[in-house]
Amino acid sequence: MPEKITVRGVGLTVELLLHRKYGVRGRKLINEALRINPGLADQGAILSLGTSLLLPDLPVQEVSRLQQRSLFKD
Repeated sequence: MPEKITVRGVGLTVELLLHRKYGVRGRKLINEALRINPGLADQGAILSLGTSLLLPDLPVQEVSRLQQRSLFKD
């Protein structure tokens, strides 16, 4: 479920908020954040104090296993 937050700092961007919450993986969520917050992009890059917005959840990450090979004969 998306988390609702209110901007309480100066010079914050959607990208920075996503990075603070999710780290590098948050970069992939910028378009999703703009989609679930209609009109947010109209405010410009820097968010105004008191702006409320929803931060999307990270999608479930699929774990792929690499085939292991031995350097020694079994």
